[in-house]
Amino acid sequence: MSDNEKNAAGKALEILLDYGGIDGAHHKQWTIDQAVRALTGDDYEETIRQWSAGEDGPHTYWWDPGIAP
Repeated sequence: MSDNEKNAAGKALEILLDYGGIDGAHHKQWTIDQAVRALTGDDYEETIRQWSAGEDGPHTYWWDPGIAP
């Protein structure tokens, strides 16, 4: 694992631990989104675009960035 990957994983873990226990599905979704951003960095938009395109084409799935606590 490269130093960049270790830093990204550490940042994602910090976000998950700091905010994962806050009540509210919209806040938990924000926490997940922030962890994904930390892990993907500059590739975030492309990662979400590819994930959203499922078996039924673009926009098969909808990504909810949540609401910050």
